[in-house]
Amino acid sequence: MTIIAVQDVYSNDYSWCYGCGKLNEKGHQFKTRWEGEKTVTIFQPKSEHMAVPGFVYGGAIASLIDCHGTGSAALALHRQNGHEPGDGKEPPRFVTASLHVDFMKPTPQNVELKAVGDVEAIHPKKWRVTVEVFAGPVLCAKGEVIAVVMPDTFLQK
Repeated sequence: MTIIAVQDVYSNDYSWCYGCGKLNEKGHQFKTRWEGEKTVTIFQPKSEHMAVPGFVYGGAIASLIDCHGTGSAALALHRQNGHEPGDGKEPPRFVTASLHVDFMKPTPQNVELKAVGDVEAIHPKKWRVTVEVFAGPVLCAKGEVIAVVMPDTFLQK
């Protein structure tokens, strides 16, 4: 697995997302990395991510899938362009065009979650990422993110 996550090298202008923003102290701060040809984000749910005692709130899982999807698309396009996180070239930034989540099994609270993604280009600026979320060996959720390259006009300056 690569050591540097794509979110570690996003410009500070793009680092405020509640899910993956390194500058958002109250956010999840998800980190997405390559693991071979797949992408991986590890998440340890906290007590505030509880739905009912012992189980994770579905919105936290959806957030994991969402940010893992956009981070995975950024990794894939960055690699397609001949770069890897940490090589000095800023990666592209993506936003979510569509998010679909299917909950397969209740997700236990005190277990590290692993989101695993497969990335497919469907247009030069649009990528499909399928994501599976595991608690240990148990598949708890599946999702699909359609991610698009963030337009320059997205930032307010």
